[in-house]
Amino acid sequence: MSSTLAISELMFFDTKSEALPLYEILRAQILKTCPGTTIQVKKTQISFYNRHLFAAVSFLPARKRGRQTKANPLPPYITLTFGLSHCLTSPRVDAAVCPYPERWTHHIMIEREEQIDDELIVWVQEAAKLAERK
Repeated sequence: MSSTLAISELMFFDTKSEALPLYEILRAQILKTCPGTTIQVKKTQISFYNRHLFAAVSFLPARKRGRQTKANPLPPYITLTFGLSHCLTSPRVDAAVCPYPERWTHHIMIEREEQIDDELIVWVQEAAKLAERK
């Protein structure tokens, strides 16, 4: 996978361009640490695949963020979604659901680049390994 963003990725951020730098950092880390990853851009999310989908980026508001006003706009964010065989108990997880046994879908809203850290990338790597084994 190329380190250069595809036009479809740039278009995904057309109306939320302020969140693009967060995506670029996350994307680079995923491609660096999860070999063989491919990216598919869809209408509501950007999906990361190996054999199967293991993570996605969207603008899903996974937590209540307070009221948005002109004087108090919401900061730019992206939501990272990934699946694990267990439920994470981290306060960083904004939502987690168990769609079927031994499969937990986690949503984490990322608002600052320092949130894209080793802990987060380890979770994504774990999700990639799980998807590869399916």
